[in-house]
Amino acid sequence: MVRTWSLPALAVLCAAAALLLGGSVVFLAALFLQSAPPNVLSQRYQAQLNGIVYPEFEQNWKLFAPNPLQQNISVDARVQTISDGGRVHTRDWVGLTAQDIAAIRHNPAPSHVDQNLLRRAWDFYDSTHPAQDGVAVGERGKSAEEYLKRIALQRFGRTAGGERILQIQFREGTATIAPPSWSQEKVPTGIGYRELAWWPVDEDDYRGLL
Repeated sequence: MVRTWSLPALAVLCAAAALLLGGSVVFLAALFLQSAPPNVLSQRYQAQLNGIVYPEFEQNWKLFAPNPLQQNISVDARVQTISDGGRVHTRDWVGLTAQDIAAIRHNPAPSHVDQNLLRRAWDFYDSTHPAQDGVAVGERGKSAEEYLKRIALQRFGRTAGGERILQIQFREGTATIAPPSWSQEKVPTGIGYRELAWWPVDEDDYRGLL
């Protein structure tokens, strides 16, 4: 039996298809203009393009490959909680990057989230805080802070050890990759840490999180 669509149903389906197609074209065009060299359109509509692309869809396309990384960078986080009696506890550091590595290792098809979400969020934060003193540069800097915080809070949840989370703190661990055995290059050993300030946590930070 062949399904027969009524005229109103066909009109709705065609309108929905046109809307989805138009939205996809606009979104792909915004991504292209954001990544393309500066031009009249991207300069005129820069604010609108940034609103569509950042922070979830930030692009990092390059015509030529950059120099390979010579450092391993890890991101850790810890939280402060408050008990029912009002006592504040500072919890131990949790290796967020270590969690991603554990999920990727020995996985033949690791997810894009485990490979790139935290890494790109930290790159976004680092690029919007060039002075490394915790001062955000412009609205993108604030967006980077909120994005990084929400990624971590999605992993911690609303409580830690049964107590409500008050604040969260991040730190960056940097370790220089050892040169090959045949190289005479000398590099520092060990991990150097950079701690960020404590960021307060409220209910708005969990908006939309599972």
